[in-house]
Amino acid sequence: MKAVPAGALEIAYNDVGPAHGQPVVLLHGFPYDVHAYDEVSEILAAHGHRCIVPFLRGFGATRFLTDWSPRSGEQAALGADLLELMSALSIEAATLGGYDWGGRAACIVSALWPDKVRGLVSCGTGYNIQNIARAGNPVPPEEEARYWYQYYFHSARGRTALIQNRRGICEFIWKIWSPTWSFDSPTFDRTAEAFDNPDFVDIVIHSYQHRFGSIPGDPAYAEIEARLAEQPDIVVPTIVLQGEDDGVDPPASIDHDESHFKAAYERRIVPGTGHNLPQEAPKAFAEAILNLSQKPWHS
Repeated sequence: MKAVPAGALEIAYNDVGPAHGQPVVLLHGFPYDVHAYDEVSEILAAHGHRCIVPFLRGFGATRFLTDWSPRSGEQAALGADLLELMSALSIEAATLGGYDWGGRAACIVSALWPDKVRGLVSCGTGYNIQNIARAGNPVPPEEEARYWYQYYFHSARGRTALIQNRRGICEFIWKIWSPTWSFDSPTFDRTAEAFDNPDFVDIVIHSYQHRFGSIPGDPAYAEIEARLAEQPDIVVPTIVLQGEDDGVDPPASIDHDESHFKAAYERRIVPGTGHNLPQEAPKAFAEAILNLSQKPWHS
């Protein structure tokens, strides 16, 4: 584990593979951590890639540099953190891969700073940039039910539960989001240590309240949020991976996100896999990263 000052944070990260290999940045989601990419990074390192796997803000050993920085979990902050990390590590351009919160950060950098991105692997929601202006619009009831945790975290009761029983809540989420993944207790416990970060609760609560427009964002990211409100297209080669058994973001029969991708694009549905796709199907994830390194994807 290494750490580097980057923007408002000291970001802790794993660095796997040859130092001069083609860089890949792999980003975990909520409620997961860097261990989601243990097998993926080993596969990619064996193919000569350098894999940077950071703890997101509010997770693991990543820390804020000051006590007064707002503990924002908004999408613009996640994208800015990724951009700052790449700058701090002198990475001019990288292949990005992520899911959930990490997929959102990867999509944001791909959309707003495409010169920094060689290719994108986005899991679950392919176009993972929030449309906050429309967040108050109702969706079908079965979809609303899948978002129970987001509404829960709008309440004082939900915040108290996250403070008192964050591991219980997160383990339950793992089970219902990946119903066909038979993870064991040591696997969960290893990741759950990342939830002991002192900023975890504040970041999570802010993230789920901000995405509905219920709470202000950090003014430092207002310009980025304004650009994201325009729902910018992604102009880098992209492979979208979706777990067939994803309990929170199941793949639709029609790809509604494809229109946002203006370069080489493919959607792949991975059978027997839930929401935590890189940890459940590391070979499929690594294959997508390797495919993006091939010339046909950049023609």
